[in-house]
This record gives sequence, C-alpha cells and structure tokens, in this order.
Amino acid sequence: MTEKPMPEWEKRFRAPRVGLPEWAEDAPERSLFVSNATGTFELYAWDRATGEQRQATDRPNGTVDGTLSPDGAWVWWFSDTDGDEFGVWMRQPFHGGPDQPAAPGLEPAFSAGLALGRDGTVVVGRMTDEDGTTLHVLPPGGEPREIYRHRQSAGVGDLSHDGALLAIEHTEHGDAMHSAVRVVTPEGAPVAELDDTEGGTKELGLYVRGFAPVSGDPRLLLGHQRRGRWEPMIWNPLTGEQTELPEVNDALPGDVYAQWFPDASALLLAHSHHARSELWRYELATGELIRFDTPAGSVSGCTARPDGSAEYLWSSAAEPPQVRTTAEPGRVVLDPPGMRAPASLPVTDAWVEGPGGPVHALVQRPAEGEGPFPTVFEIHGGPTAHDTDAFAAGPAAWLDHGFAVVRVNYRGSTGYGRAWTDALKHRVGLIELEDIAAVRAWAVESGLADPERLVLTGGSWGGYLTLLGVGAQPEAWTVGVAAVPVADYVAAYEDEMEALKALDRTLLGGTPQEVPERWEASSPLTYVDAVRAPVYISAGVNDPRCPIRQIENYVDRLASRGHPHEVYRYDAGHGSLVVEERIKQVAQEIAFARRHLPAPAGRAAR
Repeated sequence: MTEKPMPEWEKRFRAPRVGLPEWAEDAPERSLFVSNATGTFELYAWDRATGEQRQATDRPNGTVDGTLSPDGAWVWWFSDTDGDEFGVWMRQPFHGGPDQPAAPGLEPAFSAGLALGRDGTVVVGRMTDEDGTTLHVLPPGGEPREIYRHRQSAGVGDLSHDGALLAIEHTEHGDAMHSAVRVVTPEGAPVAELDDTEGGTKELGLYVRGFAPVSGDPRLLLGHQRRGRWEPMIWNPLTGEQTELPEVNDALPGDVYAQWFPDASALLLAHSHHARSELWRYELATGELIRFDTPAGSVSGCTARPDGSAEYLWSSAAEPPQVRTTAEPGRVVLDPPGMRAPASLPVTDAWVEGPGGPVHALVQRPAEGEGPFPTVFEIHGGPTAHDTDAFAAGPAAWLDHGFAVVRVNYRGSTGYGRAWTDALKHRVGLIELEDIAAVRAWAVESGLADPERLVLTGGSWGGYLTLLGVGAQPEAWTVGVAAVPVADYVAAYEDEMEALKALDRTLLGGTPQEVPERWEASSPLTYVDAVRAPVYISAGVNDPRCPIRQIENYVDRLASRGHPHEVYRYDAGHGSLVVEERIKQVAQEIAFARRHLPAPAGRAAR
C-alpha cells in the first residue's frame, strides 16, 4: 500500500526550526539557541569557532528558558516540572557535562528574572504565593542573600558591567501594567529610583533594556511611554541625567525597542509599526539613524554583534522564519537541518472603524475558491501582545483546509500606542469583543466570511475571549475552539501564579471580593448557559496561568445542560513544546470545526 503523503500543514509543524541565537558577552563565538530538531523544543549550545552544535537539554516536555554566563563557560537553564513553570535554575558546562543546581539554597519558585555577573555573582528573582517577589544575590561560592521583598510583582532588570549596580523593575505602586525602575547595590542599598507612574497616579511604564556593556559606564537603557508609545531613553542613575532621543522618536512613528551595541557607541533599534518591523542603527555621538536592509515582514528578535552587524529572526506570513545577518543582506546565519517548512499565503490589511477607533486586522484568503469562505477568527493571547505579518503554522493549517483567517489587534493589544493598550480596563474581555465584532461585521459585509460558518478560536487570552465570545455573542459564532483558556475568572484568579493575580487586579480594578460585579461581567462562566456554538477546549493539566480547575468548572456547566462540547486534557503546562502533541491538537481542532460547521448554502451536506 502506498504511504499517504504528509500534508503541507503538518510539514510546517514538523520542519526543524531554530530561534535567535544568544551569545556570551565576553565570548561572542559561544551561542545558545532553541530548536525543535528532535521533535521537542530544547536548548542547543553552538560553538561558532568550530561549528559544533550540541543539544544541551533533553526533557519530555521541552526546555526553552536558558542563558549563557558572560564568559560562555556555562549554560544556565530553568528546570520546572512538566511545564508548570515552578522550579529552579540549573547549569552545565558549555561543551557538555553533568547538570548541577545553579543557585543552591533557593527553593523552587516561579522565575522573576536572572542576572549573571562577570565575577560569578548571581541575582535570582523568585515569586511565590507565600512571599510575593523576592530577589536574592549569590556571591561567588557564598550563600544566597535576600535583598528585596514585596507582595507586588517585580523582577530582575540587569546587573551593570562591573557588578556594582542592579536594576529592578517593580510595581510596588499596585499597577502591574506599568513598572517603575529602582537601582540598588548588590547589597540592596538604594541608589536611584525612576517612577513615571508617580506612585501609581499615571499610566506610564518603564522597562529595563540593559546597562551599558562597557566597564565604568553606569548608564542604563530604558524603554518609556512618555509620548504615548514605547521609545528608548538613557538614564544615568548616579547623576540623575535622563537622555531622550528626539532623532529616533521623531523619525520612527511606531514602538521602538533598543539595545546596546557591544562597544556602547550605538543602539540597535527594532521599529514596530502596523504589524511589521524593521531594524535601525542609531549613532549616539552624532544622532545619525541608519536603516538596515531587512525584507518586509516581521523581526521577532534581534541582537547586536561585536562587528557592528545585527543578527535577527525574520519571517512573514508567507515565508518561514530565518536567522539572518545585516552584515550580508539575505545571508542565513543558522540553518536548521532537514525538511524545510512549506510557504504559506500572505496577509492583507483591513482597517475597520470600531467603537474605540480604527481596528487593525490581518486577513488571509484560501488559495482557491471565491468567498464567502468559512472563516476563522484567530484571537491572539497576551492580552498585551499583537499579531504581526509573521509566519505561523496554526493559521496556515486553517488556510490549507479552505478557511479564511482573520486576526484582530483589538484594544489591549500592543503596537498601536499606549492608549490602545491601556483601554483594556474594568470591562475586561467585553472591550476586546466589541472590536472583534466590528471586524466580524466587516468580514461578512465585504463578502469574505460566510456568517453561518464562523469559527472563533485562540489560545490563552485568545482562548478566554473565545469562551467569552460564544457566551456573550451567542448568535455571532458557529463554533468555538479554545486552547488553555480562562473559563471561570474567579477560580482562575484563586489558582493562578502570583504575577497574574497582580495583573488581574490591575485590569479589573480590584480583587473578586472588592469589585465582584466586574469579575462576574468579565467571566465566561457567567454566560455559559447562553452558549449556542459547539465548544472544543484543550487544557494543560499543569498550567499555572490558566489552571485546570477553573476549566473543569466551565465544562461541568456545559455538560449539565447536554451542550455539544469536547475537552482534551494533556500532560503539560500552558501549551506544549512537543511537536507531535501540537500537531495532534491542531488536527483535533480543525476536525471539530469541520464536523460542526453547516454545509455552504446551496450545497447538501454529505
């Protein structure tokens, strides 16, 4: 019997992929990257001088959180249990050897950041339900010393080149969406504070991009929102001097994310605007802006190299990701072995007037046929993230099965200014659904989407909006497909990791006891009895972000009224890093939707 050929959509998941290589600051020929070459995403050490690549981690549910020591001697990686994100740091020699506890004396916790000093000093951020956030300094050969503790969320920002200063991002003011920055000594003594929120009274955030990577330079690169979007600035915590960059901010209309070049003479800028991105070099001495030659699409990560070039992970909706260098435009730096992922279809842009202003959507049409099509509204997670013109195997799979795909950057998404992101307050979920409804109406009226064959789907926050949407807008959707969702918001809050509790209090303006009416209005469980669409739910039993108990509460309510639904539970956390598992889930999602969609008008069902 002839073996059935592998479908294109499955090849996109199976094709080996590599992430952007991180390199050791004092040993730039030593790199660390993530790949799924074995069928599970794991960490790989790469010696550029010899070309040797070595798989550094090998765990049933994968490993993606790792870094290199500044001298490149050690691979650090975070060890949790089956994706529960609760664990400890381990390390192993760069060229191989046994793993060992990297921060002995510290109990397992959720990670709140890590910084590695050149002299062997380590700063570990931890978060637990009992202690909130704690930061610990481990001197070379010494015992861990706690230097910071607070109930609100915080994290390690960066350690200065000489190890004399430590930057901390914190939300002690209670607004988990807008951080302040504190600089302290390794002993925890305060040096300087920068708080654009002014004690939580203004919605203006800061984030740490890193100390200057040269000896004797205390300058700290930050991102700020003072002009309504993310822009870079430089702060000297010893003198208080703040240097905004007007040449950058006036020339580039979108969000700008910066990092130092290794000699601190220039900044590498990633400019994100309307779901596409590009790279620039900014000369600090002259204010000159130089654009790197990158193709249209999205840069999902970049790093400045010692020779003045940049390496970046690029893709578009049609073209699979590649690690390229600006040293030779188009040259691929790191090529995964084996099968190449098939191309997909490009996106077009739709701007739809919504109740809060123009909503940007990315639209893909099937390769064959004329509309109206069965249409998938694939809703991104976050919520503080956004869909881009980047390669994604999930939407491509729906396209291959004859669906149009629409992705909506609703209010709450990043990439469209601070006001758009911060609009997601108090009426959480309902605000996003208003924008999705506006795009849905456009898709139907334009002839793209068949109103009788609409699938609402997403993962994490997108899964939450899926369950909320099929309940709060029951006539709008034919099928709901939710992955790792929030389903019962109050129970999710009770069980989720501490950092997300802080975010939820910020979004809803208080705890479930303080503002119960808001939590009720924003919970999918409130609307479960109104759901008409068949519902498919997948859930990781070890998920700390969207815990399993609250999903079971929702499923029990569906089952109690005999509503059509399927639930798939798998042994991992907030999604799976195993390729076979991901393929299985996508196949089940598409099969469920096709099984429950009606035949097109005028065509009898088989």
